Amino acid sequence: MPKSLGLYIEDNIIKYATVSKDRDNFKVEAFGIKFSDNIDEAVKQIVNETYSYKVPISTNLSDEKYTYSELFSLLNQKDLNKAVKTEFEYFCNENHKNDNALEYRNLLVPNLDDKDKVTSLYAYTEKADIVGRLQLLSGFKVNSLSPLPISIANLIRGLDNKNKVILNIENNTSATFIINGKIHKVELINIGMEEIFSNIITKENSYAKAYEICKNTTIYTSQGRNLQVEENEYIEDIMPVLYKIVEKLKQIIADNKLDISEIYLTGLATAINNIDLYFQENFPEMQCEILSPFFIQKSNIKLNIKDYIEVNSAIALALQGLGIGNKEINFKNRGTFDFLKELLTMEIGKPSSKNNSISNVTSKLKNSFKEDFSKPLDNIEKNMIRFTAGILILLIVYVGLSSVLINQINKKETEIEAFIDDSQQKTSDVTNNTRLINERTTQYNSMIDKINEANNKLTESYAKKNVLPNFLTEIMFNIPKEVQLLSIKNATGKQIEIEAQSKEYEQLGYFIAKIKNENILTDVTATSGVRQGEFILVTINGNLPY
Repeated sequence: MPKSLGLYIEDNIIKYATVSKDRDNFKVEAFGIKFSDNIDEAVKQIVNETYSYKVPISTNLSDEKYTYSELFSLLNQKDLNKAVKTEFEYFCNENHKNDNALEYRNLLVPNLDDKDKVTSLYAYTEKADIVGRLQLLSGFKVNSLSPLPISIANLIRGLDNKNKVILNIENNTSATFIINGKIHKVELINIGMEEIFSNIITKENSYAKAYEICKNTTIYTSQGRNLQVEENEYIEDIMPVLYKIVEKLKQIIADNKLDISEIYLTGLATAINNIDLYFQENFPEMQCEILSPFFIQKSNIKLNIKDYIEVNSAIALALQGLGIGNKEINFKNRGTFDFLKELLTMEIGKPSSKNNSISNVTSKLKNSFKEDFSKPLDNIEKNMIRFTAGILILLIVYVGLSSVLINQINKKETEIEAFIDDSQQKTSDVTNNTRLINERTTQYNSMIDKINEANNKLTESYAKKNVLPNFLTEIMFNIPKEVQLLSIKNATGKQIEIEAQSKEYEQLGYFIAKIKNENILTDVTATSGVRQGEFILVTINGNLPY
């Protein structure tokens, strides 16, 4: 069963997700977020924790840019490829960029204004950045290095003809426009969670704590702001950034004259509660919702979908490594040494006069070998022969030392592989012993569990005596007039499922906030609002507080 470890790497944050594929079924086996100032060590920890020593890794580019060119769609493939390269070289020349120092990948997308033309979307970055990212992951199996704003579309399977935009709010923000089922445009917005984190860190001095603060923050729309129970001191650090992103997205849509019907939100910002309601208020003619991976079942109450959504970027990259999405955007199709060779041999500027003088000397040396060998050697010729002999001797010594060094390296590599195999075997033995111990322990735990079960039944029966009437009473006193209850279910134990509907998002958000703040239920989760006619339907899950 193929697997892929997706790593979304930024300055102080790594999102990771291991995704496996069994035919057409996908499963997230491990996921999480790490905040660290030492990215090298964080990557090693993630590989160790997820046992991904031999699992292919798919990661993101570090600092890519985007540009576009218009080409004639009637060109054959060979001429089209030449035109793509020529247009990129022209772009570099016009913008004073060294095309030898850049690496690009492109996608051909339909031109909305002219059917006889096709648009080439270029993603490009510095070759040095690619080398740096590959060196960061040296020692691991990297099979995909791709730009996240394009890979993020992997989370939507079977793209329909609705025009949509995926707004990925990470440290910075990217907007991926999908028109008629195909990626049409990528816009980078240099605003995002980095600015929010920077504002909060001045007070809390921790990235991890800043992120937890965002997860515990609920924002309100203009209509529901008067219903806010208590003021959050960090709202003033969050709202101005979200406002800038909203205004920038409005400007991009207006400038490009795009007819968008759906907005999907993803990235670190989705940790902020009610962010989808905030965007819905600012884009009332579009459907705004938080993006969840296509293979995650929203109806499965055993899954906390929000946890998966937090690592959407890593899941999208892992899917890229499993062959989902556009294979043309993979920047990992050459080895690190190939990039290093280009960096060391690329031309910078025009040839100097010194190079011309070297060429003249070389030419004279060539001509000197055409002279008559019957003449006696002069001092210059003798010195040249001695110099050549010295070079040959040094070359022979260098080759000999290189051979010895290579043999030693191969020997050490063999020893390391044997050590790794031995370590893995010992690890397997420890695992088997642990399994045997656990099996024996289970027998004793089973007996203890039966005793505890009898005690728990008595305790639970006493605790549940008045909890349901109290719960219904609290619901009665806290439900807004505009919210209608469709059903309340208590299928098993403490678990409660409430289906409610209202004509306004704000009333549902206020009702959910009251349930949390008044401790009517614990571990409260809610689905995104689904509009059915004039009503918006949500499902609220939680546990009775006993």
